[in-house]
Amino acid sequence: MDTWFVFPDQPRPILHILEVIMPVTVVLAVGLDSSLLASQSSLWQSAGYVVTSTGSIREAIVQIRDGDFDLVLLGHSIPTDSRERLTFLIRAIGSQTPVVSITDSSTGCDSFADATIRNEPSTLLQSIGEIMAERAKPPVLRRAMPGIAA
Repeated sequence: MDTWFVFPDQPRPILHILEVIMPVTVVLAVGLDSSLLASQSSLWQSAGYVVTSTGSIREAIVQIRDGDFDLVLLGHSIPTDSRERLTFLIRAIGSQTPVVSITDSSTGCDSFADATIRNEPSTLLQSIGEIMAERAKPPVLRRAMPGIAA
């Protein structure tokens, strides 16, 4: 996870600063309902995340291809099949950025996302924090299977 200094009028962080001074998580929030997307973006920003929002799946692909995000959040206003296609396309362009699908009672789970979270304000921020903390851990070395060289 990179650490950046952010100017309020800039869509992306500008100056790389020491991590101890100001760690920042940069999030791309994608949703088709503009008012819902705005309220969710405000929630993430109030929690200290730098948020870029888009209401277009096509624009999301361009943003991911050209940007540097720590996390992609797919809102529940995106139909399940579209969320799955978007997650598949994110992986197809080579992005390793974690994709989190937010669901409610009327939307299904995205089978390609790294995580699926219910749209409950009390647990959304906690769940995202846990996902980012898990991502920050160093990868665990896998043991070689018997008979297979490491």
